[in-house]
Parts: sequence; structure tokens; C-alpha cells
Amino acid sequence: MAAVGWVRSINERIRTMLNRPFIRKKKRGFAFWSLVTALVLFLLRLSPGVGQHISISPWIALLVGIVASLPGLFRWVRWHLLWKLRNRLFVTYALIGLTPVVLFGLLAAFAAYVLFGQFANFAATSEIHSELVSLAANTDALALHIQQELAEQESRNGAANAPQLSPIVPPEARNIINIPELQVGVYLDGKLQKLDLPSAHAITTVPTPPGWVHGSFNGLILSGHQVYFAAVTRESVGPHTLFAITGLRLDPQFLGRVVSGLGTMTVWPNVHLQTSLPIADQHPEYSISADTKAKRNTKAAADDDTSLGPMIDTKGRDAGEITGGLLPKGEDMFDLPINFPTTLETREWSTGKPTTVFALVTSRPSLLYQRLFQQSLLIGGGVRTALIMTAIVFAFLELLAIVLAGRLSRTITRSVSDLYHATREVDQGRLDYRIPVSRQDQLAALSRSFNTMSESLVRLLEEQKEKERMEGELEIAQEVQSNLFPSCDVRLGGLELHGLCRPARTVSGDYYDFLVLGNHSLCMAMGDISGKGISAALLMAGLHSAVRAFSLGGNEILSGAQSELKHRDRSNGAAEEIFVSPANLMRLLNLHLYRSTQPEKYATLFLANYEVETRTVRYSNGGQLPPLLLRPDGSVVRLDRGGTVVGLLDDMQYEEGAVTLQSGDLLLAYSDGVTEPENEFGDFGEERMVELVYRNRHLPLPEISDRLMQALKDWIGAEEQPDDITIVIARQS
Repeated sequence: MAAVGWVRSINERIRTMLNRPFIRKKKRGFAFWSLVTALVLFLLRLSPGVGQHISISPWIALLVGIVASLPGLFRWVRWHLLWKLRNRLFVTYALIGLTPVVLFGLLAAFAAYVLFGQFANFAATSEIHSELVSLAANTDALALHIQQELAEQESRNGAANAPQLSPIVPPEARNIINIPELQVGVYLDGKLQKLDLPSAHAITTVPTPPGWVHGSFNGLILSGHQVYFAAVTRESVGPHTLFAITGLRLDPQFLGRVVSGLGTMTVWPNVHLQTSLPIADQHPEYSISADTKAKRNTKAAADDDTSLGPMIDTKGRDAGEITGGLLPKGEDMFDLPINFPTTLETREWSTGKPTTVFALVTSRPSLLYQRLFQQSLLIGGGVRTALIMTAIVFAFLELLAIVLAGRLSRTITRSVSDLYHATREVDQGRLDYRIPVSRQDQLAALSRSFNTMSESLVRLLEEQKEKERMEGELEIAQEVQSNLFPSCDVRLGGLELHGLCRPARTVSGDYYDFLVLGNHSLCMAMGDISGKGISAALLMAGLHSAVRAFSLGGNEILSGAQSELKHRDRSNGAAEEIFVSPANLMRLLNLHLYRSTQPEKYATLFLANYEVETRTVRYSNGGQLPPLLLRPDGSVVRLDRGGTVVGLLDDMQYEEGAVTLQSGDLLLAYSDGVTEPENEFGDFGEERMVELVYRNRHLPLPEISDRLMQALKDWIGAEEQPDDITIVIARQS
């Protein structure tokens, strides 16, 4: 059971992995399955029966998978690895700061490599040239001695006798015998002459000397895939031709002696390039005899690679590579091996064709310094030490720059990380979170600005809450104020009344009221409180209560007002006259507002009483815009009798006016919010208002007020309503 559960768990994991989005997508899925295929093919190669049939297929699948994964890898690096600012700064520093240093270092290393390699090659070729010069000097000395001996014999015996050379090597050339494995040969008229030499230096073959040499030659000779140090001197002694040849096969021991103190040198005799021009064409000093030319034109001469005479291994075996010398252990970690290729100029022994042989010189900087400053090792050591110290100082400065860049980038990334964390905290509602700041730079100023912004957000939210609370209270105040206005139109006898108030803000400072006094009379009030907003609305509520209180009051109000009404009769008839008369009511209201409000608070007020039987309107106007009585014949009567505003001055007297309404008369009372709105054409004005109401006088009163309000809205346009708008319309039937 445990095994079954384990298998099910693996199955679920594989299914979950295969259902991932990056595998289900076409491009990413193709890359994934290519890599899986490559892995399976590599595993199959381990199988003895199947592996032999699978060779390159896994590598092809692996290459396809890697290529297909590159776009996804690039996106992953871009969106995940480079998402953090720290990684972006590191990559930016690497591209801007580190890359030039690396390139400069690589360039310096390459230049040092070329310089040391070229110097090592120069030192090695100089040693080879010195050996060749020494070998040529000894050969010339031997040839000169033989030439002098032949001249003496000719002077004694005459030219007719065949010359006989002494086998004794002259003292001038005896030092060449001390060179191990050196071979020496002297040819007189093509015949090998015997010399008094050890068997190691004796000549055992009698080949034909090279015909392309005229005069003296010293250099490297290539024959039978072997390289030789050779010096040849060709001289004419009367009718005789003298060849003096010395040669030494290049082997590891001799090559090691040549590059002693320099390192190692490897020569590949079987890897060479051959020029197409004959030696005589490239070097006119080398003449080629007719016989040699004839031989070179034949196939036998072309195949004669083993005719170097005594210096040739006549079996012509392949030498492979020749390595000589010893590379000592480095003095320090900077004393690295330097491998540098070079070429050696050689000649083919049979034809004299120039041939280039490849070689490799391996040395160390310490050995090259010793060779360069061999006259003053102290100066060389000082120069080397100075260069190493300069490199160490540069490395230290670069490391210091990396450390400083890391610290600077850390301050940037830390500030960004703090800001990111702070935004996450604020996003989760923790507005009291503050970023700790301890530095004095622009990033620290940015963090402080964020803290200031957080504090401002807290303050703004508190203000917003307070504003919402105030708006809630204003909504309640608006609801309360709307209950102060008449809930519906009023009709008493033949008089129909309609009122409308539209506040400029949430609550209004305008006021109107209809108060029915029994079945025979009606009191109408309309006012405008100074100021706007809550204070005006509160004063309007107080005025509303005072009007109703003074209009409907009883004996308590009458007894309180007796001191103010000294010349009035205290009978019930006098009290009734106080509360019926609009002028007296206006006087009481002025006294009440003056004593209960601040000095700067006042109101404009229009009061009117309507008698049903007589259709008489008795009114008093306390600073309000005069209501207009529109007659059917087009005439307009202004109800302007009264006095000044209410609540500004103490103990003011008000006049009273009266008009009688006729059938079709239309009474229009309005606040300054109706006539004062402006646009580019000027004020809305009283004339435009009268013309609109008069044109629609036969419509129902609510529709008349609606059309007047629509005209005002069109006149104001997109601007904010400047003032409270209040309209009261009464019509006599």
C-alpha cells in the first residue's frame, strides 16, 4: 500500500508539472520537450544494445532545446533577475565600469604575451644565429687552411701533379672537434678527403656536394624530415674546386644547449612551408651549376631528400617533433609559462629551396628578465618588482572602486526598497508607517518627503472624515430645513399660492412661508438672510420660528411686548391688531433679531396678510426686492412700502401698504438670486423675468416656476449657481 501511494504521489507531481503554463505554451513547451528528449537519448546511449545506434542525435536535440530556451531565458533574466534595482545597478556597473577594465586587462595581457613571446623568439633565434656564425667561422678557417696548403703544393710540385691534402686539422679549426656529434667533410674536385678526426666526426659516405652554394653559406638545412645546422664554404683553387662542409643534426640535446637559460623550444621538421622560387632567383649570390639544374628537373633529383652527405641520416626517418631545454619552476604566481609560435628559415639540401619550419618557444617572464637585464640583474629585478607593484596597486584601486560602488549602490537600493516596502504598508492601510532616515542626501530627502506625504495623507483622511461628518450633518440640516418650507401649494378662497427654493449650497439662507389663519385670512412671508451656508440657515430657522410665533402667539407674547408698545391699548382688540398688522409684526421681528443676533447679522423680509372676503393684501417690505403685481392689462405694481432691513437697527418703524387683487392678477415675489446671475450678456434681470412669467401666466403655477428655473439654468450655463434662488407666485382667480 505504501508503494502504491508513493507511485500515485509521483504521478500527481508529474501531472502538476506538465500542467504548468510555461510547459503548455507552444514555444516554451517545445524547448522543454527538446531538452527532455536530449536527456532520454543520452540515457539510451548508455545502453549496450541501443547506444551504438545513437551517435549525434542527443547533441542535436540538446542544441535545439538550448536555442529554443534562449528567448525564455532572456525574458526570465529581464523580468526576474533584472527586476530588482540592485541587480540592474550591478549589471550597469559591470557594463560601464568593469567591462573597460576587463578589456584593458585583456589588452594588456595580450600585449605582454606578444612582447614576451617575441622577445623569447628573438632570444632563441639569436642563439641559433650565434651557433651558425660560430660554425661558419670554423668552416671558413678550415677552408682557408686547405686553400693555403693547396697553393703551396702547386708552387712546389706544379699544377700537373694531383694535390694531396694533409689529414691534420689546423689549430684554427680544432675547436669544432669539441662539439659532440659534429660532422666535418672536405671535398676536393668532388672527392672526399681524409682528415685526422675522431670516428664520431669522420665521414663515411661520398655524396656530391650541393651545387647551389657559391662562396659561403651557413644556416638550417632540411633533409629527410631532419633539421641540421650547416656551414658550407666553396672556393676555387686554381683549376680545383674545394668544398668544406660542417654540420650538426638538430636533436634534443643540442637544442637544449642552444636555448639553455631561456626555457624550452620545440621544432616540427615535418610541418613546413616551401616557396615556389628557386634559391638562385631569391639570392643571386648563390649560383647553381648546369648539372644541378639538370638534376633538379628530373624526378630522381626531386625525390632526393637524403643527399646531405655526412650530415644526413641516409635512412631518411621522420624526426617528428624535437623538444630541447628545461623550463624551471616559476618564482611566483605571476611567473607564468609563455608559449609563443615562431618560424625557422631552412633550405632543402638537394635543391636549395627556401623552406619554413614551425617551432614553439616556451619561457617565463623571470627568464626573459634575466636575459634582458643580464648586465644588471638588480635593475631587472627592480623593474619587475615595480611592474608587479603597479599591477597590485591598480588591482587594489579597482577593488576599492568596486567596494565604493557597492556601498553607493546599496544606499540607492536600500532607499528604493524602503520606499517600496513603505508603499506596500500604506497600500494595506497602515498610514502610520514611517521610513527610518539617518542619512543626509537626496535619497534621504525623498524618504522624508514620503514620510511627510504619509502624514499629509493621515491629515487629509481625518479632514475627509470631518468633511463627511459635516456633509452628513448638512444633509440632516437640509432635511430639517426642507421641513420648514411649506410641504405643498396653498389655496384659500380664490387665491392660489406656490413657492420654490433652490439653495446655492446644501442649505439655504432664503426663507418663505405660508401661514393660514383660519378660513378668512392668510399670512405670507419671504426673506433673505445675510450670508450663506450654515450660519444663514440657522438664522433663517430662527426667523421662521419668530414669524410663526409672533403671528400665532398668545397672551404670553402680548404681555412681553407691552413695554415696547407703550401707546397701544392693552385690550384684546389691540393685541389682535398687533398680530394682524404686517407693519407691527415687522417691527417686533426687527426688535427680536437685533437683540438675539450679532450686529452684522440681518435679513430682508416681506410680510403680507390676505383677506379672503375683501381680496385685500396688506403688506410691509423690510429691504426685500419689491414683489411685482402683474395685472391682466400688462401693468405692473411694485409692493415697496415698508422700511429698512430687519435686525440691523433698534426700534425701527415700518410702513404698511395695501392692494386689492383682481381676477387674473399674478403676484410674483423673488430673491436676488433670480435677477442677479450673470453671463457674457450681463444680468438675467427683472425685465427678462417679468416677460417670461407674463408670457406663461396662464400655465399652472408650478410649471411657471419650472420654466423660470430652466431659463435661469440656461443663463448660468456650466457655472456654479451664485446665490440661493427663491420664488413665490400667487394668482387670484
